[in-house]
Order: sequence, then C-alpha cells, then structure tokens
Amino acid sequence: MYAVISTGGKQYRVAAGEKVDVELLKAGDGEQVTFDQVLLVGDDAAVKVGRPFVEGAAVKATVVGRVKGPKVINFKHSGKTTLRRKTGHRQKYTRVRVDNIVA
Repeated sequence: MYAVISTGGKQYRVAAGEKVDVELLKAGDGEQVTFDQVLLVGDDAAVKVGRPFVEGAAVKATVVGRVKGPKVINFKHSGKTTLRRKTGHRQKYTRVRVDNIVA
C-alpha cells in the first residue's frame, strides 16, 4: 500500500517502512507525527483519489532525525567589473520513517 501526502508545500509518495526526508518539522527525535493531508491512497487492487484529501486517511510516522540537503552554490559575476559574489545554502530536512498507512 502506498499514499501521496502533502506537507511543507510539497507532495511525497510514501509506503510503509520507508524513510522520507520532508521539510523541517517541529518534532523531536522519536516522536510520532501524523500526516492527515493524504491526497491519494492505493494498492494493487484499487486507487482512491481525494478531492482534495481522502476522508479518514492518515499516515503515521516516527521522526528519525534531522538531516541537511546538498550544498547549493550561488555565484554571481560580471566580466566588465570586479563583481564576484559567492553564497551557499544547505536546506534542513526532517527524516521520518513511515510506520503505517490508515485508509
């Protein structure tokens, strides 16, 4: 069974037992979180699509920890002047392990 959830303005396809990096949550390590904005629930037999969310569906997950994404480099330069500006950024994510999907 799999589901498509919406959190942090993004959509993720999740299945039971897998680990997913989502946008930063205000939950500590080992805490249970519930994603109730489930857009789609499916298995081998049928697919249930919500309008906009599937009623009564939820995804329960456990927070594993905090991780950082890859470094993104922003470099601006101009050949006519001595303008050289280099900045970097690493986005912070929360890694969750999906425990079960309630449909």
